[in-house]
Amino acid sequence: MDEIIKKLTSIEQRIIEQNLLQKEIINFAEACLYLDLSSSHLYKLTSANAIPCYCPQGKKLYFRRAELDLWLTSHRNATKEEVEQQAANYITKSGRARR
Repeated sequence: MDEIIKKLTSIEQRIIEQNLLQKEIINFAEACLYLDLSSSHLYKLTSANAIPCYCPQGKKLYFRRAELDLWLTSHRNATKEEVEQQAANYITKSGRARR
């Protein structure tokens, strides 16, 4: 019986996630789920204006899923190879290559 409940819970969670991906505008709770953030952390981000959000009536927060995607992908870390290439380019351009 517990196994059936676990499977049903898993199916329910997947349906919720699929419905979330269908929506353009999501509420605060959905944004927490989508971003995998705690509500307190998301509140901190919104208070600091570090994440795009909408507050049409002064109370509830809403988010555009596409803007959240852009926000998520705007903080990319360069790979080791990219950093090494940037360093090599800098040395080459500045004429500071040592031999």
